[in-house]
Amino acid sequence: MTTNHPAGTPTPWLKARASSESGGCVEMRRHGVAVEVRDSKDPHGPVLSLTPRQFAAWLEGADSGEFTRLTR
Repeated sequence: MTTNHPAGTPTPWLKARASSESGGCVEMRRHGVAVEVRDSKDPHGPVLSLTPRQFAAWLEGADSGEFTRLTR
């Protein structure tokens, strides 16, 4: 993942297009070398910080349907 932002400057928070209008989703951004994840309903709450490798592993699992059973 690359960014045009100066080193250490966080990118804007991103939210999936499929998220609800009420904010029921998670948001992600790049901050330095970390990928940060937060609950969009609680923007001042805790933030999960992942390495690019950890985030890539999660994306691979999501892309392959590994977590689909959690939505049922």
